[in-house]
Amino acid sequence: MLLVNTLRDERDRVIAGLKKRNLDVGPDIDRIVGLDDRRKDLQSRNDDLLAERNQLSKEIGELFKSGKQDEATAKRERVNTIKQDVSSLEEQMDTVVQELEDALLQLPNVPHEQVPAGSSAEDNEVYRPYAGELPKLAGDAKPHWELAETYGIFDLELGVRTTGSGFPVFTGQGARLQRALVNLFLDRNTAAGYTEYAPPLLVNEDTARATGQLPDKEGQMYHVQTDDLYLIPTAEVPLTNLYRGELLEADALPVRLTGYTPCFRREAGSYGAHVRGLNRVHQFDKVEIVQLAKPDTSYAKLEEMVDHVAGLLDELNLPYRILRLCGGDMGFTSAMTYDFEVWSAAQERWLEVSSVSNFETYQSNRLKLRYRTEKGTELLHTLNGSALALPRIIAALLENNQSPDGILLPEVLHGYVGKDRLQPVAS
Repeated sequence: MLLVNTLRDERDRVIAGLKKRNLDVGPDIDRIVGLDDRRKDLQSRNDDLLAERNQLSKEIGELFKSGKQDEATAKRERVNTIKQDVSSLEEQMDTVVQELEDALLQLPNVPHEQVPAGSSAEDNEVYRPYAGELPKLAGDAKPHWELAETYGIFDLELGVRTTGSGFPVFTGQGARLQRALVNLFLDRNTAAGYTEYAPPLLVNEDTARATGQLPDKEGQMYHVQTDDLYLIPTAEVPLTNLYRGELLEADALPVRLTGYTPCFRREAGSYGAHVRGLNRVHQFDKVEIVQLAKPDTSYAKLEEMVDHVAGLLDELNLPYRILRLCGGDMGFTSAMTYDFEVWSAAQERWLEVSSVSNFETYQSNRLKLRYRTEKGTELLHTLNGSALALPRIIAALLENNQSPDGILLPEVLHGYVGKDRLQPVAS
């Protein structure tokens, strides 16, 4: 959530930044600043009345002691009037504060100055292109959803039977491959200084709101209405909230967290080959990394996280490129996002496997997450990234490494999987 002072003091910068998202927020900013002015006026009037009431209460006691009953009674009547006025002002303040918060929640984060303007994925910038030659497969190469049946990797029909469309069941060596990737990613993340957590898979409304999933992504989240809990769309949500309301010491920064969780997303309205198999599912496994950093170091930490994710893909020998997302394609809460895409040789297209983002103070303002400085306290910057999401990684590994001798695994996975290749299963 943007700070009101930012909207007040940096109005032109905010308006120019949000134009990159194709938004005209001038009237919204004016309304928010007006609501904040109204809140301040009500608070000032309320404070004055409370101060008057306190002073009158002292005077009334002295007057009664002095036997000045009439004067004391008159002042007591004034105190009763003040109580009614205070109650009315507090009701008005509650209404204004709620309107102010609702208005702030509707404004997305301001893109960083390096974020390109644009309205869709076509306007994203190729930040690091793939420098090598893209793999080419034989004419009889198969997409991963066909390979899955031959090699017993996952079964979509079992998922439909038990739950519904978009819930694949990984089986046999496919389940082993998925577990191997999770272990590899967690091992690499913890070796890089991230502390591993196993967080809850359901969160309350306050938690989802603090990281910006609500109200922006409410339609994409699964909601357990009886308990008013939400299934997490990413481990970012519980991991970042572990520090909600905390005041951290500067020498404890940056904080690095990682965790593996299933993720749940209600994806609706997309059909065709581009969402077949593992290309888009409602439940998937992902390993996440999160950092809490000082504002003056956060973009260096963002580059550090980008390099870390790139190192994982290098170890898997997957061709990839990195995009810097334009304003119109960037997430609601992000100030800058880099997307990683791996090349699917059988589908002959790029598949997104990771987003790495800096949210600056947008989340920490909601989280009330600060650190101590020499001048007082300051909001931290929050960052997160996928390291990595499994479905499309598995899709690319299957498609790019298919051969007459089976699906050849990258060397880094041999010890985790217990073999150097996957073999077809008996039909």
